[in-house]
Amino acid sequence: MIFQLTILGCNSAVPTKDRFTTSQLLQVGNHSYLIDAGEGMQLRLSQFTNKSSKIHQVFISHLHGDHILGLLGWLTSLSLRGRKEPMDIFSPEGLQEMIEIQIKWMQAYLIYPITFHIVDTTKSEVIFEDKKVTVSSIPLVHRVPATGYLFKEKPHMRNMRVEKIEEYNIPRTEISEIKKGTQYTTSEGTVINVEELLMPPAKQRTYAFCSDTIYNEAIIPIIKGVDLLYHETTFLHEALDRAVVTKHTTALQAGMIAKAAGVGKLITGHYSSRYHDLEVIVREAQIHFENTVAGKDGEVYEVKKI
Repeated sequence: MIFQLTILGCNSAVPTKDRFTTSQLLQVGNHSYLIDAGEGMQLRLSQFTNKSSKIHQVFISHLHGDHILGLLGWLTSLSLRGRKEPMDIFSPEGLQEMIEIQIKWMQAYLIYPITFHIVDTTKSEVIFEDKKVTVSSIPLVHRVPATGYLFKEKPHMRNMRVEKIEEYNIPRTEISEIKKGTQYTTSEGTVINVEELLMPPAKQRTYAFCSDTIYNEAIIPIIKGVDLLYHETTFLHEALDRAVVTKHTTALQAGMIAKAAGVGKLITGHYSSRYHDLEVIVREAQIHFENTVAGKDGEVYEVKKI
């Protein structure tokens, strides 16, 4: 089952020709989850994926324009295309009012239902789960209420050990129940522990999205050991004073967070438009965390099943 992240936009504040503002798509199996919706998001969806109709959950980090200005256009486009399936949108308080007042004065309407879910930005808690993932909030510290999101894959059904099927002459009709954790009883009445019959469980893959926040060590226990970490790197550390004023993080600080949390890979992003060469961002983060890559529009990062 696939577990991959596609960067739809990687810039902060102002889009450029090559770097749209923040938006991402996480695909887990046949489920797709939209994370933030910066300006031009629906164009990037059509350029880089064909998953727009597969999205049923949207996760918004905060209500600054570079994270939501693409949302309304996309929602209305879905309606024009005849969408009927419901949509769930998670965000800090205020987004529903912003969307509904625009729809009112546009005299527009949507032909599918939207449920808005307010995320408490002061604590980490499970806010959503389906058959594929559990999603938890990550409290962030920014100029407005902000939250990150931790996506954790649900446990996989374990595979049978082929040699044990032969050893105990297990009928195929029993395999499904054994995979669910049911112990097997042989025709002679011997009970076989399910752990003997099943392969070790596959590792649950994880992704943490942390955008628009000051350097905040409080998130480290929440994101500990994740496979992929996206952490904003708006500025180089030479602009720390600016980062403090605007409540953003430097590349150096993001590398420190990734190292302390013991993550698998750090993806940089939310770049200030002053930086044309993203390698300077990556190199600075690598001072503390070597496995750092630049998040760029159209880049895909897959976590393989182990």
